[in-house]
Amino acid sequence: MSLEKLQVRFADHVADLHAKGIAKGDEFVVTGVQSAEAGFGERYFLQGFGDRAFLRMNSNSYLGLSLHARVVEAEERAARTFGTGPGAVRFISGTYTPHTELEQALAEFHGRHAAMIMTAYATVMGVLPQLVTGETLVVSDALNHNCIINAIRLSQPANKAVYQHLDLDGLNQTLVAAKGQVKRVCVVTDGVFSMRGDYAPLDKIAEICSRNEPDFEEGIFTVVDDSHGVGAFGQSGRGTEEQSGGRADVLIGTLGKAFGVNGDYVVADETTIRYLRETTPSYIYSNPITPAEAAAAIESVRLTDSSDGQQRLATLRRLGRKLRQGLSDMGLETIVGDQPIVPIMVRDTGETSAMVNQLFESNILVTGLNYPVVPKGDEEIRLQLSAGHTDGDIDFLLGALTCS
Repeated sequence: MSLEKLQVRFADHVADLHAKGIAKGDEFVVTGVQSAEAGFGERYFLQGFGDRAFLRMNSNSYLGLSLHARVVEAEERAARTFGTGPGAVRFISGTYTPHTELEQALAEFHGRHAAMIMTAYATVMGVLPQLVTGETLVVSDALNHNCIINAIRLSQPANKAVYQHLDLDGLNQTLVAAKGQVKRVCVVTDGVFSMRGDYAPLDKIAEICSRNEPDFEEGIFTVVDDSHGVGAFGQSGRGTEEQSGGRADVLIGTLGKAFGVNGDYVVADETTIRYLRETTPSYIYSNPITPAEAAAAIESVRLTDSSDGQQRLATLRRLGRKLRQGLSDMGLETIVGDQPIVPIMVRDTGETSAMVNQLFESNILVTGLNYPVVPKGDEEIRLQLSAGHTDGDIDFLLGALTCS
């Protein structure tokens, strides 16, 4: 047995991706970090590029906590105490004190009764199928993240419907049309949308669901993945719920973005979390994040709720306003708001790729998003701000864009 007969197909597929300009390509390998100095934030060194120091505008570490001394120290202390790995799944002997303390901290942070930590990406993939039956309609925003799309496929609902991005009339019409067709409806959406940086109006979505819920025997519930909002959006970092004034029935967040560590989590009422612990395969059969990672995440949650965290959030919003104004002054299209994702809407695959390459030559790392990752005509450069950035960094970026 061998893969020899398939290797030609594999190679052709990868070559086709490159020809279309949508291949991920070789990964950049970070070899070191240069500390912030002289009015500039951290710079990153890459394997194969010598002493060139890069400004990183494509990191999810929105609050800059991954390099915070207190977060690093918390992880080091826990690693010395508990070791480097959990050694088992949660139900055998892999639950450590930092795991349960982190779940309590996350539940309290979001004003919920209970939380369950999991590994990244697998959270939505594991949770959603447990909430969907063969008599459920799943309704999804057209620009939801890939993890939601795949989770819906895995769920095998009675039916699924997709409404145009943020089209609340379309959402309402879908619910009205489904009356008498299914017992249960799940409305699932990103909080902050990872590609564009805009966000779902959860208050209005909740009102639409509440209005239509009496028509369904098992009701309507909402699942919101706010991985790009939690910690970095809203006045105190509570994400899209805080910004919109709405509330999800099941809220999924991440520890790997604003909190600067690793892993995901879900918060809900105690009954739902207990049910998910008993039924979610990716929770039951997978090792959890390490105790050290959990300890680091606890410190990140505390920092986010501190005066330090509030200052970081204020810095993030201020830098966002400066960047958006600078882009607008150059005639570049972007999306307004306080969220840390700032897209440059290039709307052309070739131009997007060229801009990514030009910025790289200026020692700036950015992410270009082309079709089919985004719809045709929505090609963009996704800039991601961090509280670790400075005014000097934004000026450096805008200067490079002016020259490109």
